[in-house]
Amino acid sequence: MSFLQRVLALGLGGALMLLSGASALAQDDSSVVAEVGGEKVTMAELEQQESARLLSAHYQYYQIEMKALDDLIDKKLIEQKAASEHLTVDQLFDRDIKPLIKDPTEDQMEVYYEGLETDQPYEVVRGKILEKIRQLRTDRAREDYARKLRAESTVFVTLGPPRVDVDVEAAQMIGPKDAPVKLIEFADYECPYCQKVAPDLKKLQEEFGAKIAFAYRDFPLPMHARAEKAAEAARCAGEQGKFWQFHDELFQTKELDFDQLKVHAQALKLDTTRFDKCLDDGDEAAAVSLDRKEGQRLGLTGTPSFFINGHFLSGAVDYATLRQMVQQQLTETSRVAAMTPSK
Repeated sequence: MSFLQRVLALGLGGALMLLSGASALAQDDSSVVAEVGGEKVTMAELEQQESARLLSAHYQYYQIEMKALDDLIDKKLIEQKAASEHLTVDQLFDRDIKPLIKDPTEDQMEVYYEGLETDQPYEVVRGKILEKIRQLRTDRAREDYARKLRAESTVFVTLGPPRVDVDVEAAQMIGPKDAPVKLIEFADYECPYCQKVAPDLKKLQEEFGAKIAFAYRDFPLPMHARAEKAAEAARCAGEQGKFWQFHDELFQTKELDFDQLKVHAQALKLDTTRFDKCLDDGDEAAAVSLDRKEGQRLGLTGTPSFFINGHFLSGAVDYATLRQMVQQQLTETSRVAAMTPSK
């Protein structure tokens, strides 16, 4: 198998088959997908009314698309690098990548063998273990090589995740209302992934400034016993104009016990009598419940979940992915503005 074939191996072919059919499956929001008693049902209505069932499926399909696209980008970068140096892809591989691939030691292969659930003696499977480790190291070296090529090249991805309209009327917001990018987060203060991504969101705010606005919506998960009251506490602080300070404090300290919530209020110099009454009486419980219902309507099952100009991203998303999506939306906004005739 040639190096170029290896680039395309292990699933890319099947993913590209899905992509090739995407144009036939994709329909514009205004497309009529059904008629009921003479009343037309559009794709936009279907997506909005049935988002709880469709959004997750669309996101899984997007992830397959992105994996296929990433592999295809790597393939093209490697081909371009080889062509620029008047080499074949296999010659480039032999020159730049193959020397980096070292065979495992006998001890390493024996450790690998110990992790296998097999009754076969080591001597019988040794050859297969050697081949497997070689392939793993080859794949890793190729990925590292392609990553370096990306850093040296101009690569801009326009493929975006599924989009849905999200209500932000009741959300806590920070940033200009007319910002070209709006990032909405559904999160849980006790969720470790939400805690991990919180500094990345602050970093985005610092990097993009007035170009981005943030909205926060509560989605406390059933398995997190302290998340509900923490959400209420942040909203109680918001009644005194310090929602975001309290929000940041919770994610930074991870101190969410009921008594600790009141300590945070003291540290932020809130009117503690007013805060304590709000928290004790559950004044913000209904507002938290409304956020949760909106998340359920959208089909959310975990946190954090993000909507960047309506485009859905879910799970432990890293800073690079968030930044790429924000940059993509800024570029798209600029492109649309340039195409719009001035009045």
